[in-house]
Parts: sequence; structure tokens; C-alpha cells
Amino acid sequence: MPHAEVHFVHRAGWLRAAVLGANDGLISTASLIVGVAAASAGRGEILTAAFAGWAAGAMSMAAGEFVSVSSQADLESADLEREKRALNEEPHAELIELTKIYEGRGLDAALARKVAEQLTARDALSAHARDELGLAEGAGANAALAAVASGLAFSVGAVLPTLTAFLSPQGTTIAAVSVATLIFLLALGGLGAWLGGAKIVRPALRVGFWGAMAMAVTAGIGALVGKAV
Repeated sequence: MPHAEVHFVHRAGWLRAAVLGANDGLISTASLIVGVAAASAGRGEILTAAFAGWAAGAMSMAAGEFVSVSSQADLESADLEREKRALNEEPHAELIELTKIYEGRGLDAALARKVAEQLTARDALSAHARDELGLAEGAGANAALAAVASGLAFSVGAVLPTLTAFLSPQGTTIAAVSVATLIFLLALGGLGAWLGGAKIVRPALRVGFWGAMAMAVTAGIGALVGKAV
């Protein structure tokens, strides 16, 4: 019977973006709500700040992800073009370079040379892209898709503390949003770990701790500013 292993590394790209976006939406929106509430603002001001932060954050995440992925794609494309020129102008030097890479990974000189020759004959650019530049075929992200996913993930995270602030009784906004957000953060950290095939407790506590720190700092600043003005 064939040996089957389950790996989750292929989820790393989208999982990182989704968890980052939702986590940012939760923490930044909840911190904004708590900070504004701590400044003795009314429900209207609190909800206005929440929706404004939600919209600004989602657009910022989407734009940042688009620029980041596009910049990475441009860099990878430029590296591939340089590698293509080198293969055309100095094929022997590139073959030696590939051979040395395989020797460094543990193959003896003769076998490394043979592997390099065979891979070069099959597709030299792909071999160098994978083993010299570390670019996996088909691993590049779509900038537009990454932007949409990031903005949506932020919005999903932001809607939870916003809805809590809207439903909480007058005067309980800070406590309600803080408790609800911590619960959401613990669940998000645990879900991200579970989807990645890792243990749940430590990632959940890590996300919860830093979320609590962010809200505490923002609440303190809001209270000080509220008293000052």
C-alpha cells in the first residue's frame, strides 16, 4: 500500500494573506472603537469612526497587497530575463553554476554534472529558476486576486467588532468590544493554525495576546486625549 503524507505548505500563501487581513481588520477596528469610546465619545461618533476605519483599512490592505504582489512579480520577471540572457551568452558557465548547486545539496560531482546536463537539455530556464533563483513554477500570485482577497479578509475581521459596538448597550462598548474581539482573535488564531496543520493553542494565545496589547494601548491613548481636549 503506498505511503500517503498530508502536507499543508501549499496553503501558506493564501492562508497568510487571509489570516493577516482578518487579524488586521479585527485589531485595528476594535482598537479604533475602544480608543474613541475611551475618549468619552457618543455612539454616533464611535460607529462613524468604526465604519471609516473599516473602509480605509480595507482599501489600504487591498492597495498594499496589489502593490506588494506586483512588485514581487516585476522583480521575478526581471531576474528571469537576466537568467535567460546569461543562458544565451554563457551556457557553459551556467551549466557549471547549476552543477555546483547540486553538489552543494549533497550530490557527488559526477552525478551533479549529469543531473545538471539533463535538466538543462530539458528546460534550462526552468531549472535555473527553480534551483538558482528559488522560483517555483506556477507559484506566483495574481495581484488583483490577492488585493480582493486581502480587502475582503479585512472586512470580515472589521465587521465583527463593528457589529458588537452597534449591538452593545450604552456605556458597555469598551468592555463588549474588548471581550468579543479577544474571543474572535483566539478563534482566528486557532482556525489559522488548524488550516495549516499546526497545533492550535499557542498560535491562538499569541494572536489574542497581541490583540489585547493593541487595544489596551489604543484605549489608553484615547482616554488621555479625551481628557486633554
